This record gives sequence, C-alpha cells and structure tokens, in this order.
Amino acid sequence: MKKLILTVAAIAAIGSTLPAQARDTKLMMPLDAAMADNDAQSRLGDDVKFYFGKQKTPAVLKKLGTDQTSQKTNSFGKSPEKSCNWAFLSAMLRLKARAQELGANAVVNIVSNYKNIENSSETEFECHDGAMMTGVALKADFVRVK
Repeated sequence: MKKLILTVAAIAAIGSTLPAQARDTKLMMPLDAAMADNDAQSRLGDDVKFYFGKQKTPAVLKKLGTDQTSQKTNSFGKSPEKSCNWAFLSAMLRLKARAQELGANAVVNIVSNYKNIENSSETEFECHDGAMMTGVALKADFVRVK
C-alpha cells in the first residue's frame, strides 16, 4: 500500500511539472450569422454604422480616433458558434460605446486583432475558442461620415 501511495505521489509530482496544454482553436466565423444571432442587429441599433475590412463607406468627414477591444465569454457547455457570437457582440457593443464617446457616427476598417495580429475581412471575424473561454479582439477607426 505504501508503495502504491509513493507511486501515485511521484506521478502527480511529475505531471505537475509538465506545461499545461490549453485549447485555443482559431475559427473564422461568418459576420452575417453573428449579426443575426443574440438580437445583435437591434442591440447595436442604427445610430452608428459599421464597416468591416475594406468595405466601401460614405465620404469620411473627420477621423476621430482608433481603438481596439478584446472581449471574452465563458465557453463552458456552449458550442463554438454560440460562444464566438457572444464574444463578437460584446466587442461590437464596446466599439459602439467608444464611437458614441467620441461623437462618431461610423466605425470603419474593423479588423480582427487577436494578439495584435490583424486579420481583415468583409465577411468573417476571427474567434479563439478554448475549453473555458472564448475571445474576439477587434480594432477599428471611429469617424464622422456624410
């Protein structure tokens, strides 16, 4: 019995020195699906317009700033789609709030910016899904348009 306890203790000690392997799956998720989920369209409203990647925008009258946001949500027991869409909506709401703070009526050049690596798309956003947390990071310019 004593030998078994020592063996288990030795295995536990060795296991605790190994690096933890956390899941961090990069996913490219469709913007249309995220905007259709969680009542995103109505929650974002229409007082601030959003333009992703290199989407054509109305004439920019004034650039008011650039900012970024990184939002996370609990992914435990949720599908990657559900978790990514929640984190995306949180990030978009943060961009909207920042636009309103600056007096902007549009957020342009929205790009994914996970770990400060930009990924520009007009149709998708980057999401990182883990066993416990899911994250979306966005970067954008805040402007006044016609």
